[in-house]
Amino acid sequence: MSLSTLSSQDAGPARVTAPVLDVVVPVYNEEVDLGPCVQRLHAYLAASFPYPFRITIADNASVDGTAAVARQLTAAYPEVEAVHLTQKGRGRALNHVWTHSDAAVLAYMDVDLSTDLDALLPLVAPLISGHSDLAIGSRLARGSRVVRGAKREFISRGYNLILRTTMAARFSDAQCGFKAIRADVARRLLPMVEDTGWFFDTEMLVLAERAGLRIHEVPVDWVDDPDSRVDIAATAIADLKGIVRITRALSTGRLPLAALREQLGRDPLPVDGVPAGLTGQLIRFAGVGVASTLAYLVLYALLRAGLGAQSANLVALLATAVANTAANRRLTFGVRGNGGALRHQAQGLVVFGIGLGLTSGSLALLHAAATEPSRAVELVVLVLANLVATAVRFLMLRIWVFRGGRNRA
Repeated sequence: MSLSTLSSQDAGPARVTAPVLDVVVPVYNEEVDLGPCVQRLHAYLAASFPYPFRITIADNASVDGTAAVARQLTAAYPEVEAVHLTQKGRGRALNHVWTHSDAAVLAYMDVDLSTDLDALLPLVAPLISGHSDLAIGSRLARGSRVVRGAKREFISRGYNLILRTTMAARFSDAQCGFKAIRADVARRLLPMVEDTGWFFDTEMLVLAERAGLRIHEVPVDWVDDPDSRVDIAATAIADLKGIVRITRALSTGRLPLAALREQLGRDPLPVDGVPAGLTGQLIRFAGVGVASTLAYLVLYALLRAGLGAQSANLVALLATAVANTAANRRLTFGVRGNGGALRHQAQGLVVFGIGLGLTSGSLALLHAAATEPSRAVELVVLVLANLVATAVRFLMLRIWVFRGGRNRA
C-alpha cells in the first residue's frame, strides 16, 4: 500500500508538529463536504481546544476532486495535513494514519460531522489525563440525544445487541463515528486488528476490552446524515463475518491478548479478603449456572417418564455437566485454546460425580421419606440439592480444575 502526503504550498505557514491531539477525518469521494467539515472542525478546535492539535484528512482512494480540496485546506491551515492512500477502506486509512502519527492522543470523526463537536473535549480528556485507554461517542448511552430514522435505529440497536450476546461486549455503541485512543495503546493494539473497512471499530473495541483496557463512553448529540453513502446491507454482512472471525480467533487463543493485558491492561482493584477476579468469576459462573440448571430441569422433566427418577437425573446431569465445564472454562475462567481441554473435562466429570452424589442422595432420601412424592416436590428437592452442588462446583473449578486459568475482572 502506498501512502503520500499532500503538503501545503511553500509559502504557507509552518506546520504543526507533535500535537497533543490528531483528529483524523477519513474520506472517500467527499469533494463537496470535505471543505465545510474541516473549516468547521478547525474553527471549533482553535476556539475551544486548549492544546496543540492537528487535523489529518485520510483520503482512501478517492477518484473525484477530494485530493484537490485537501491540498487547498492544507495550504490554508497550518494545523491541517492530508494523506492519500491508493486502496479503499476506512479502517485501513485510520490504522495507517494512527500508527504513523506523532500525537499523544488520536481521534477520528466522520466527514458529515453528525456528532456535535461539544463532545470532543469530554471524549479525549480522559485519554490526555491517562484515566482511560480508548474513548467512544455513544448514541445509546443515557443522556444521548439522537435524531435518525426508525430503520437505522433498529439496525444500530440490533447490531449492538448481537455484540453483547455473542461476544459479551460491555460497550454500548460500536459504530458511532466518533472515537479516540491513546497513541501508546494504538501502537500495541492496532497490529492485531485485521479489518480494513467498517468493522475496524468493532474489532478494535472487542480486542481492547478483552485485553483489559479501559473504554470511556461519552453520550453524544447526533443527527443522522440523510445523504450517507454507507451500503447498509453490505456493511451488515461484513460485520457478521467479522464477528465470526473474531470469535474463532478468541476461542483458539490465536491473538496475544494476554501479553497486551500484561503491558497495558488494568488489573481489578484489590479488596481485602476477596481474591483477585473473584467477583467477576462469580457473576459469570452464576450466568452459566442458571442456563445449565434450566437445561438440566428441562431434560429431567422430558426423561423422567421413560427412565425413572434416578436414571433421568443421571442422564440430564451428565449432558449438562459437559457443556457447563466447557462454558465455564472459556467464559468464567478465561481459558483459551485447546490445550488441557480433555484434562479439564475429566476433572469436570469428577466434580460432576460429586454433584451427582448430592442430587441422587437427595432423591433417595426423599423417596425413603415419601413413597410416591409429586413431581413438583422432586423438582424442589433437586433445585435445592443443585444449589449446594453448584457452590461446591465453583470452589472445585476455581481451586482445582482451572487454578491456572487467567482471572478476569
